[in-house]
Amino acid sequence: MLKTDRIGEQEEDHFIKGVKDSLPTLFGYISIGIAFGVVGIASNLSTLEITLLSILVYAGAAQFIFCGLYLAGTPASIIILTTFIVNLRHLLMSLTIAPSFTSQSLLRNIGFGSLLTDETFGVAVTKRAQTGTLGPRWMDGQNITAYLAWIAASIIGALIGKWIPNPERLGLDFALTAMFVALLVLSITAANRTKIMHYLQLIGYMAVIIYFLLYFTSTHIAVLVGTVVVATIGVVTEKK
Repeated sequence: MLKTDRIGEQEEDHFIKGVKDSLPTLFGYISIGIAFGVVGIASNLSTLEITLLSILVYAGAAQFIFCGLYLAGTPASIIILTTFIVNLRHLLMSLTIAPSFTSQSLLRNIGFGSLLTDETFGVAVTKRAQTGTLGPRWMDGQNITAYLAWIAASIIGALIGKWIPNPERLGLDFALTAMFVALLVLSITAANRTKIMHYLQLIGYMAVIIYFLLYFTSTHIAVLVGTVVVATIGVVTEKK
């Protein structure tokens, strides 16, 4: 490796650089975190419980699902199982970026995986597609920034949620979907034609699998199983 290449990698692998690269997604974190806090209050959770969920669970989709199940009086065992299934995609996401951190210790890799979200994963794979590498300090920068922003936004949402009795009327339950759409756009704009065709092929697989499963199971199970299967296919067949 040339000396100039090493200098370029060192500039990219900087904590502050990771913080800066995460800033565009913070607007989504703040809006969705506030929405979660409001929905949590509407689901009869306390501000402390909402804060602990954001600190310990730290999974937007799972936290929104938790609120719905909790409000419906679902047993704790079912809530835990559902959260586990919904978050299985994080295993596949972690496996996708793991090759970039093979030189790091086990503890460091656990830290990367624990703070990995759909948003930080989207930023990471976009950066890797552009630069061909990911740095551990850069990853810490964007992971920690996103984590703290999510916790703060959830607390703010919980505090103002007491004055919003019906959050669905404001469309706050759509905030998470909007974030996923934004991540999809970012991923597509950073991809070349080959990768876009690969993504379209995976979407086709997803449609076929879900259509087939709907004959045997419910919509929710079909989507979950289809997502896990297609995500696995995507990881295995991804071309560098």
